[in-house]
Parts: sequence; structure tokens; C-alpha cells
Amino acid sequence: MILGVGTDLCEISRMERLLQDGSFLKRYFDAREQDDILSRGVFSASTMAANFAAKEAFAKALGEGFYGIPLAEVAVLRRGNGAPYLELTGQAAAAADKAGVLATHLSLTHEGSYALAFVILEGK
Repeated sequence: MILGVGTDLCEISRMERLLQDGSFLKRYFDAREQDDILSRGVFSASTMAANFAAKEAFAKALGEGFYGIPLAEVAVLRRGNGAPYLELTGQAAAAADKAGVLATHLSLTHEGSYALAFVILEGK
């Protein structure tokens, strides 16, 4: 059963500016995300924008926003084939458990100046 659906759009140029100051990256992304983002070269900002949109989409799908959930606890990672997925830890995992979330589904896309994320939360 679908428990929640969320989507978010992020402007890539906004992330280009924030990427110049590493404090945003360190504050809102876990270490694995940071490594992945920085390894993307000219695509670093678009990857960062997609990951950030995914975090926002997760919060919308959860229906509670990010009150008390550090964004770095919602990690956007990629499988060997490149498919993105969410890994929840700490308070993010606790909030998902409390809501009855058994699985998360994530889709990301980039087009022109924007990155978009779509999240579905599944439960019983």
C-alpha cells in the first residue's frame, strides 16, 4: 500500500553556488553522498540538486516535513547499475518506522536547469 508520495524540483544553478562553499555539502549530505557528488566533475551540481530534491521529496511523502530530521540522515545513494535509492538512518529511519514505511522508491531526473525527484513510500 502506498503511504505517501512526494516530489521536489531543485534549480541546479542554486547548487552550483552552494557547492563553492563546502559547508552546505557537509551539513546536508552524508559522507558517501559527498564523495559521489564531488566525483561527478562537471555534473557535481546536478547530482547535488537531484539528491537535495530527493531529501525534500522524502519529507513531503512522509507528510511531516523535516522537523527534527537531519537531512544528512536521508542519504541518496546509487546501486552498481546507477539506480538511486534512499538509505535512512537515525531520526529519519525512526520517523519512517513510526509511519509504517517498509520500502522507499526513488526516481531522479535532470533537464536543462532543473533536477527533479519523485519518492513513493510503501507500507502495509
